[in-house]
Amino acid sequence: MLRVLMFLVPLALSVYAFIDCISTKDDDIRHMPKPLWAILVLLFPLVGSISWLIAGKKRSAAGGRPRPRQWVAPDDNPEFLKSLDDEEKRDDEP
Repeated sequence: MLRVLMFLVPLALSVYAFIDCISTKDDDIRHMPKPLWAILVLLFPLVGSISWLIAGKKRSAAGGRPRPRQWVAPDDNPEFLKSLDDEEKRDDEP
């Protein structure tokens, strides 16, 4: 079982790091261009993956991933409600 884990853990880490690398926006990558990071992760799976996770990606000030924009229901969204008012005004005009 330990032999299998010694193979699967680095493999899972390199797959995760590679997918994270290619799905990261270019503006959020540090130190090297994205293709170089992807090649580093593929050629040196353990070292490249750990390097990518530590130094390759900009992190938020809180230390984790940046929080995604919070979804707002349409009836609570002021921009959506304003667009409805604008449509009603256009429909009322001759």
